[in-house]
Amino acid sequence: MSEFDAIILGGGAAGLMCALTAGQRGRRILVLERADQVGKKILISGGGRCNFTNIHTAPDRYLSANPHFVKSALSRYTARDFLDLVERHGIAWHEKTLGQLFCDGSARQIVDLLLDECAQGDVQIRCGEDITAVDHADGRFAVRTQTGSWSAPALVIATGGPSIPKMGATGFAYDLARQFGLKVVEPRPALVPLTLGGEDVLFRELSGVSTEVIAQAGRNAFREAALFTHRGLSGPAILQISSYWRPGDPVFIRFLPDQPDGWLPEAKRANPRASIKSLLSHALPERLATALAERIGLQGDIGNLPDKALIAAENRLAKWEFHPNGSEGYAKAEVTVGGISTAELSSKTMEARKIPGLYAIGEAVDVTGWLGGYNFQWAWASGAAAGSAI
Repeated sequence: MSEFDAIILGGGAAGLMCALTAGQRGRRILVLERADQVGKKILISGGGRCNFTNIHTAPDRYLSANPHFVKSALSRYTARDFLDLVERHGIAWHEKTLGQLFCDGSARQIVDLLLDECAQGDVQIRCGEDITAVDHADGRFAVRTQTGSWSAPALVIATGGPSIPKMGATGFAYDLARQFGLKVVEPRPALVPLTLGGEDVLFRELSGVSTEVIAQAGRNAFREAALFTHRGLSGPAILQISSYWRPGDPVFIRFLPDQPDGWLPEAKRANPRASIKSLLSHALPERLATALAERIGLQGDIGNLPDKALIAAENRLAKWEFHPNGSEGYAKAEVTVGGISTAELSSKTMEARKIPGLYAIGEAVDVTGWLGGYNFQWAWASGAAAGSAI
């Protein structure tokens, strides 16, 4: 049985960051990856250009049963730290909206960066390895696959969550955590499109229509584009609130978020011969304007309508209520809410409190970032925290 200082299960963003950090500290590191290559989710992220971090990273952009857990790791490995690494490798990048940083070229550049850094630390990486058993005795972990077995005093769970199963994602991290007696916060899909049924199903005819809105679930609201699909609602604003939405709860959409209160009565005085539909068509896609006007149900010239009816229409447009009947599930979810409970881990090192030498990082942990590079930054920060502690 070959021996290492640490075995890292999972060759994604967090696992590779942990490996390169520990390897460059002189540790003998083995990465075991089930897929035929490392970094598969990195390669498809950001439309193939990898939204590798967000310059606005802050603890309040993360969901967790313990919202303070992320503070230590994020403060010690920042977005600027990863950007320095990107620039050191000569990778051209650009900022999109809301602090999101992307490669100018390809996500492959980020994977190559991680592999180059791992090579500098003499990290061994084995792909196509299906883990058949993990045992722990006498302060050492033994890992078996279909091709061999290895042991180490440290084991890192970096196998992610069950989102995007077609990429090989599974709930293996949770099974392993439970094997070692660690609590798991019930996982659910996040950053995922929502589906519509009932009366809302009429909006499916708008498939392909997009507009900027403020989407709200509970006390959380995001201003970005919403997209109508043949199954329901998607787009950045919807993906963001999906992390906070719970089955049975409504989702509120503010159409025309830049219009001030009283704009419809004001429009009546300025242009009494206009219709609701024509007013909406100036600011919204034609099909959406038609659908909303039909559902509001006010016919004819607005000059003939009482202000009270116009204000009611305005209020409905400002807080249009949808009742999602579900989401598109892990198949379309970018990440997972929930995971290995942070109460079980040290926020400084990611080490399990009850099992010395056992670590959990990245998406396997109950930490979920907003859309826009935040989850990658958590992968880098948590991976660096564990890699510095091994």
